[in-house]
Amino acid sequence: MAETQAATRLREYETIFLVKPDLTDDNVDKLKERVRGIVGREGGKLLRFTVWGKKKTLFPVAKQPRAIYVHASYLGGSKLVAEIERNLRNLDEVTRYISVKIAEEVDPETRPVLEDLKLAGDVEETRPGAPAEREGGFRGGEEPGVESEEESTEEA
Repeated sequence: MAETQAATRLREYETIFLVKPDLTDDNVDKLKERVRGIVGREGGKLLRFTVWGKKKTLFPVAKQPRAIYVHASYLGGSKLVAEIERNLRNLDEVTRYISVKIAEEVDPETRPVLEDLKLAGDVEETRPGAPAEREGGFRGGEEPGVESEEESTEEA
């Protein structure tokens, strides 16, 4: 009896992958459906997809300063993770991915399937009303070599 309960227990994983920023929403949905099909085929349970939107990366990835971030949370085994990563590696649209194990021995019946979520992502740098940088690259302070009135009165 303990063996049948252990067989129904799965591990919880999450995979975050970066997609090229010029992809349309339809193409991102096709990638999500491909991952959803892999999870279903391998006997896992997809909990939720969250598209975090287009965000600026720390460094250029595939010669692009921005990427679309997609987060997938699912239940399954280690073979499922290997299959998802193999498929992501073969897709030209996906530039980076990482998978992390969240929990051991999760009962799939206790975890509900949540609705997919789409967030707005970062606002473009050239948005109206954003403070413009000075040409010298200084923010919020005086330019070097220019004394303010307070400094000159204190010295006198």
